[in-house]
Amino acid sequence: MPEIDAVNARILALLQDDGRMTNAKLSERLGMSETPCWRRLKQLEQDGIIEGYQANLNRRKLGLGVLAFVQLRCSEHDRTATAEFQRIVETSPNILSCHNTTGADDFLLIVVARDLDDYSAFVDSTLRRLPGVTSIRSNLSLREMKASSKLPVSPPFAPG
Repeated sequence: MPEIDAVNARILALLQDDGRMTNAKLSERLGMSETPCWRRLKQLEQDGIIEGYQANLNRRKLGLGVLAFVQLRCSEHDRTATAEFQRIVETSPNILSCHNTTGADDFLLIVVARDLDDYSAFVDSTLRRLPGVTSIRSNLSLREMKASSKLPVSPPFAPG
């Protein structure tokens, strides 16, 4: 992986603020010509540092009022159960993220639902059907104080 210099760090920061920024606007903000700016951007994409572009949506305005942090404990960890667990998690649109964690629980999920009834139905239809799950603990968000997918980028940054 290449080292992220000051210019690349600025490109990444600007695009995290506005992923639709044109190359012309990006190069203007950086104070450089368009061709080298475009080359740097394409290199960041090819290196996999920029994985893609997407719109950030307001979950509440889409009717998704419940945000839950779900801790799961599993009794089965064999290859078949793990593959089925992963398949279900990856195909469920209500699960925003899933992390295999240390500690008492095996997984931490971030889940959205329309309301508590919808969340309850999701638990029954999806989470309780996950292979090997022995414990489900939910913590519901009462107030979202910060939500961001922006990563801190500042030079010098040498991936390790």
